Amino acid sequence: MLLQQVTAQAAGRINLIGEHTDYNKGFVLPAAIDKRSIATIKRNGTTSTCRFIAQNLKESYEFDLSNFNPVDDGWRNYVMGVVHELQALGGNLAGFDCSFEGNVPIGGGMSSSAALECSIAFALNKLFALEFDEWQIIRAAQAAEHNFVGIKCGIMDQFASVKGKENHAMLLDCESLDFQYFPIDLGNYQLLLLNTNVSHSLASSEYNTRRAACEEGVQLLQKIYPTTKSLRDITIQQLTQAKEKLPPLIFKRCNHVILENDRVQLATKALQDGDFTKLGKLIYQSHFSLQHDYEVSCPELDFLVQQTFDKSFILGSRMMGGGFGGCTINIIDKEQTDDFITQTQALYQTTFGLDLTPYLVSIEDGAKVLDVR
Repeated sequence: MLLQQVTAQAAGRINLIGEHTDYNKGFVLPAAIDKRSIATIKRNGTTSTCRFIAQNLKESYEFDLSNFNPVDDGWRNYVMGVVHELQALGGNLAGFDCSFEGNVPIGGGMSSSAALECSIAFALNKLFALEFDEWQIIRAAQAAEHNFVGIKCGIMDQFASVKGKENHAMLLDCESLDFQYFPIDLGNYQLLLLNTNVSHSLASSEYNTRRAACEEGVQLLQKIYPTTKSLRDITIQQLTQAKEKLPPLIFKRCNHVILENDRVQLATKALQDGDFTKLGKLIYQSHFSLQHDYEVSCPELDFLVQQTFDKSFILGSRMMGGGFGGCTINIIDKEQTDDFITQTQALYQTTFGLDLTPYLVSIEDGAKVLDVR
């Protein structure tokens, strides 16, 4: 039977630890969350006309499958990018109408873009019987950001959006793409995200700048350690020995990535051992490294982390995502959460004149088809 309509969803994500390591072929520890993008796609009877409606924004866009290119900015490049990459894989598409909506906060560091990309890719894959596997969809969604959006992201966001498993974090090796699920049971603690509601203009441009700095670091380190292919091949001892041969800024960027990879490995052991105090300390270390070595934090994020320092009921806090805005992720005692939110919202409003939005998130499954007709 020829399907006429498909509805699919994909998840936003958190990352417990492992920031800016994925595009350096390192390790990350993400999980899919209960924030979703949902796309409904139906055939429209044309050979090549595609119409998209962004329900949350009340915006629409139309293009032709045989002739389309990136536009200035916005969600349109994400959806066109997915279509382009599925075609590049050999997918045979026909005209369709797509309506999508979601509750993953835009700019919150929960990867609303990956959720959008993967929900649309899942729906198109099913509707047109493309028979691409999940890894092909993941890579196509990542390539959409590279080629149409212009952000050279790693693969973590799309991976987590698709492969998420309820009540589990996922250790992903971004070089081999091997991954392992780790149960998350925080007991009396829970995960709290605090959205700064800021997204500084530096975010996109500086993301690519950081990636370029790491690539430069690899090139310089190859002259000292010829077998080096990526920063994951370098130990912190080797980096320290090479410090005088690296520009100070490049050393700092590499230092973060190498130590962050180590922290991810230690965090998985802490999860296995149920040692959430240790996990919290590693999360704090990650923030300080992102703040001082990778320099992708901002005053609003640093302020929120600072508010947790004297709170024994918070085990760890750090900025999450690309940086320059978005959310902090916190491991907090359930009974203390409401009071902490109330107090911190007031302080944040007084300090920055901004609202602070809290999200209590649960760990859920990743992408799936919800309905076919």
